[in-house]
Amino acid sequence: MSKHLTWKEESYKTVFSCPVFDVGERLCRSPKGNLKTFSVLEAPDWAMILPVLETERGLEFVMVKQWRHGSQEMSLEFPGGVSEPGENAEEAAAREMKEETGYTAGKIEKLGWFYPNPAIQSNKMHYFMAWDLKEPDGQNLDPDEYLEVEIVPRDHVLQNLGKAPYTHALIGTMISLYLQKASIHK
Repeated sequence: MSKHLTWKEESYKTVFSCPVFDVGERLCRSPKGNLKTFSVLEAPDWAMILPVLETERGLEFVMVKQWRHGSQEMSLEFPGGVSEPGENAEEAAAREMKEETGYTAGKIEKLGWFYPNPAIQSNKMHYFMAWDLKEPDGQNLDPDEYLEVEIVPRDHVLQNLGKAPYTHALIGTMISLYLQKASIHK
């Protein structure tokens, strides 16, 4: 146990709310007894899913291209989004894949979860893989979503990860979990 490193929360208050997250302030006592305030982004958990297609060309990923306001750039990434109230992570991942790509899966498997940035965020990102995909029957995008579906060869994504348009850090984490799973099943 690392009790000598643990901070204790004394109080918490929300200082700002917006549709995507809340900003909270945590007043915490250090292991040596000092008080300090930390800002934390509070958000619902997220889910991301890696849809895999087995084609005559080999393994391909179903990805979505969209504009990202933080980076002010296009991003090519896996479908994903926020878990809705009452929805578990797998349901969120399947729903996001269906909404964003039109695909549904015969099989979904959880690969793992991570905190996107535990220094300042409280939520988790849950990662799933989907295969035995059914033919897409059209997108059902949110009013502020504008994206295109792209089918990308697996090896192209692996070779270009970390270069535009594959620069979303959360897809890098997804790929690491995918490769871990692939190495176990060799």
